[in-house]
Amino acid sequence: MERIKDVVETYFRCVTLSHRWEEKEPLLNDIQDKVVNELNPVGGVVKLQSFCKTARAAEYRWGWIDTCCINQADPAELQKSLNSMFDWYRTSALTMVYLSDVPPLSKPRALARSAWNTRGWTVPEFLAPKVIRFYQNDWTPYLDDHSPNHKQSDVIMQELEYATGIDAKTLANFSPGMINAREKLRWASTRVTTVQEDIAYSLFGIFGVWLPVMYGEKKQNALGRLLQEIVAESGDITALDWVGTSSEFNSCLPADITSYEAPPYTLPFISEDEMQGLILSLQDTMAVELALELYSSLDRLRAHFAHRRLHLPCIAFPVTEVRRRPTEHKETYFTYEVKADGLDDLQITTEERLLQFSRGRPVRQSFLLVRPWDRRLLELPDYAVDIESVDDFILPGSPGEEGPVDAESSEHAMRLIVRLGQPFSAFLLAQQSSGEYKRIASDRDIITQVKGVDSVHGMNVRTLEIS
Repeated sequence: MERIKDVVETYFRCVTLSHRWEEKEPLLNDIQDKVVNELNPVGGVVKLQSFCKTARAAEYRWGWIDTCCINQADPAELQKSLNSMFDWYRTSALTMVYLSDVPPLSKPRALARSAWNTRGWTVPEFLAPKVIRFYQNDWTPYLDDHSPNHKQSDVIMQELEYATGIDAKTLANFSPGMINAREKLRWASTRVTTVQEDIAYSLFGIFGVWLPVMYGEKKQNALGRLLQEIVAESGDITALDWVGTSSEFNSCLPADITSYEAPPYTLPFISEDEMQGLILSLQDTMAVELALELYSSLDRLRAHFAHRRLHLPCIAFPVTEVRRRPTEHKETYFTYEVKADGLDDLQITTEERLLQFSRGRPVRQSFLLVRPWDRRLLELPDYAVDIESVDDFILPGSPGEEGPVDAESSEHAMRLIVRLGQPFSAFLLAQQSSGEYKRIASDRDIITQVKGVDSVHGMNVRTLEIS
């Protein structure tokens, strides 16, 4: 029986092609019920014929290429195909990557310079496969590497790491899912697609999501739906960490994938010796019971979306003054000096014109600087790995359990207080007439810090609705 299974699996092994779409690619209706080798060798037909010939020479009988193996006139088939494409590349026996702009006998770095490395759909096409080979424009192996799997070539993987910004180990052994969402969005931030919605659709498989494909919805809506799903499913708010222009889908999301190109703000590193010293200094100024109470209030908070509105747990600081810095030149961006209760004064640069006010000249509209709540500050297990394990996790002796508070609980709570006193990346929110808030986008991270431990004492933990 095993022998029969092996023979069947060997016979039906399929090769997939990753390539850059060019002019006059053959579609399904161009090849259906025809012999590929008998087609007129013009345009993309030459590439199709060469792909089939190369696959056959490698002893494969079946091949799949996205140009002519999907009925793009059938919405149901297109929907299923785009959502399944990552899995198809994943389960293929081999993925051939055709570099049409890399000539024979090319030297290292030709792969990095190829236009194939600029396209959106090629990201899942090189991450998903377990076995991959790169071919030059004459269908000879890149760098004359005839090994069966270029993912095992240190030279080629290091070049691909250089070209993509993805480390070689991830390139060779990628697993789809929500973990490190912000980093995965960065991978796609410099990519381009012919159809604007594809910049989002091409990432469905990377995040392991299945969403409707609706060409014509526009890029902001497609990207917004994907980001909404990431936050809703994982609770990971790193997708909210961007600079640029707000999306029409939701103001807490970016209008364009390029907003993820800049690396996110990184919390200051605190060594364990520094942490213990800071905890010791806090014990004289802050009661452990207050720290535990704050820890308990933050423990189970999690961001979620409902009807395109983000419900964001955060620590809110009321803005008390906004003043625009004068300039002699016409500006695209405006710089404002901002003050908020409990925070150091700061400057914010934005495309939006803000109302100017102070305590002596208040306005009806309310503004907040908020610290979006990030569960990683609790130093719990990774919620993107195992949501249930986090929801079930209770600190020994933490509020809600019977019995006295133990040293371990106190330690966790005081570590949180230390981290809340460090600089952080804030959002500026403006309340709308209907009660919800809108994020005011900035051209750079808004970095601020609480003024002292007294500000930590009175932190206002809220869940705000943001449209």
